[in-house]
Amino acid sequence: MLNLVFAFVTSLLLGMRHATDPDHIVAVSTIVSPEQSMSRARRIGVLWGAGHTLTILLVGGMIIAFKVAFTPRIGLSLELVVALMLILLGTLNVLGVSPSAAVISAVRPFLVGVVHGLAGSAAATLLILPLIDDARWAVLYLFVFGVGTIVGMAIMTLAIAAPAALASTRVHGLQRTIRFASGAVSLCFGVYLSWRIGYVDGLFTGQPRWTPQ
Repeated sequence: MLNLVFAFVTSLLLGMRHATDPDHIVAVSTIVSPEQSMSRARRIGVLWGAGHTLTILLVGGMIIAFKVAFTPRIGLSLELVVALMLILLGTLNVLGVSPSAAVISAVRPFLVGVVHGLAGSAAATLLILPLIDDARWAVLYLFVFGVGTIVGMAIMTLAIAAPAALASTRVHGLQRTIRFASGAVSLCFGVYLSWRIGYVDGLFTGQPRWTPQ
């Protein structure tokens, strides 16, 4: 029992650390950069984490229950989707395009979290399968991991939004500059990830190499 408690505490902490992965920070920074409200920034982080957790539970559950195999090509393809999403988010920010409807503003971070969850669910599940034999405990482990991700991302969005929001109230036009800069970073990072996944990791060369991490 003590081992399980330790495993779940570790899962919670790993979920919080998972929120700080570079692609996660870049994506959320791109979304949260126009925000000047701390409550909306926190909500973006929670929605991102909720979408991420939902996908991890669904995909991870299928891997655990039905022994679904993830080939290197599938794993890299899902990571490529994340890279393309970063390019799209970055392009929209650079061009100054923002969702006008409140519904779209709320759904966007959730969908971005879902896409990130697709790329991370296989890795998270495959890493715990050798450690926990019981499928029910394994799914619960993934859920705790997801809760940690939600908490971690909520903290990250506040940390990202607070300095920018404070500075933008003092310097005219700074918010636009921050938004453009975050978009440029997201665009460049997405292009880099696409190149790395396609050619370094071999998705486009016929010899894909993918390590769950």
